[in-house]
Amino acid sequence: MEIAIIGGGIAGLALAIGLHRRGIQSRVFEGAPQIREIGVGITLLPHAMREIAELGLLDAIRANGIETQNSEFHNRFGQKLYSEPRGVAAGYPLPEVAINRGKLHSVLYKEAVARLGEDRVIADRTLIDLSQDADSVTLTFKQTSTGEALPPVRADIAIGCDGINSATRKFFYPDDKVVFTGINTWRGVTRRKPILDGRTYFRIGSIRTGKIVIYPISNFEDGSGDQLINWVAEIERPSSTMNDWNTGGRLDDFLPTFESWQFDWLDVGALIRGADPILEYPMVDKDPLAQWTFGRVTLAGDAAHPMYPRGSNGSAQGLIDARTLADLLAAGGDAQEALKAYEAARLEPTSKIVQTNRTAPPDIINLRVEELIGDRPFENLDDHITQDELRQLSDNYKRIAGFSVEPVVAK
Repeated sequence: MEIAIIGGGIAGLALAIGLHRRGIQSRVFEGAPQIREIGVGITLLPHAMREIAELGLLDAIRANGIETQNSEFHNRFGQKLYSEPRGVAAGYPLPEVAINRGKLHSVLYKEAVARLGEDRVIADRTLIDLSQDADSVTLTFKQTSTGEALPPVRADIAIGCDGINSATRKFFYPDDKVVFTGINTWRGVTRRKPILDGRTYFRIGSIRTGKIVIYPISNFEDGSGDQLINWVAEIERPSSTMNDWNTGGRLDDFLPTFESWQFDWLDVGALIRGADPILEYPMVDKDPLAQWTFGRVTLAGDAAHPMYPRGSNGSAQGLIDARTLADLLAAGGDAQEALKAYEAARLEPTSKIVQTNRTAPPDIINLRVEELIGDRPFENLDDHITQDELRQLSDNYKRIAGFSVEPVVAK
């Protein structure tokens, strides 16, 4: 069986590696002209690390990132609302790792090339046509850098792993659009001394009054003791124009919201100003689909279920898609039936996560406290809400997202 994987991101490369480990041939077609280490931070939760370990890459990922030990929620006045242990410290058999997305992608790419061969991980290919018959799928690509149309490629099945703006998905949903509700984000990485213990993931503020997520993604090996700190600023303005993925961020567009956030343990404005470059992105997702699989073609990762980047769960779900597909295709039955079984297993759980990331993401803790107290400091949080009640909010998200301790340990 020959499988074409459209998209060489996290899900696509993980799928190629997983298939190879099961004795199945594949080719990866990536749209970018070159595969390079680009991007900012990403957090791999324990259920994502379970999939990484299954690919044989646990040590490589741990060596390139920071193992997160704590998660803290603060209001915009710097007061701690809730904290909890993470990863191994929380009883998981695998760590939670924060890493530069480019490093993660590089680890996966090098492993895919080592296993499949350079001629089977092909960059500079943009999908422009797709058709299928009873026996195969025919794909036509153009060279991204020149626009030149290339000879058709045939495969037994094709899997679209080509991200939120998936060309594969467009063939089946031509009117497909992202959902934007007025939330824009700005991202950067800043070199500085560790914040507190240097292993904590922070959510500060709320989407209504400004929110920033901060976590370390690597240590510097030059003896300085510095870390590379990833941060994501989010602002909700219902009437705002959607940020552009391809445009650099401007401090004037968002820094005034965070300039006064100066705590005895962190100066948020200084953290933001210390980054270069600053990138801007819209906070977008897409409505869940009723169907991913069409004959010999299916979707996976962000092409199937793009979700708000809240809860650090998008990469995990793409990795789980990849392993589920690899297992079913390796079972030896009809390939089209395997694609249907994959959809049956994965569509409903990921649809629930898409909806939960919209309505009750982990930072619902910050929103709930702000609803009860208002946008002001508090004297005694327990007078308004208990730590057990906040813990229930956190545990509910973990349950829906599939990374409560018990199922991760069981699997």
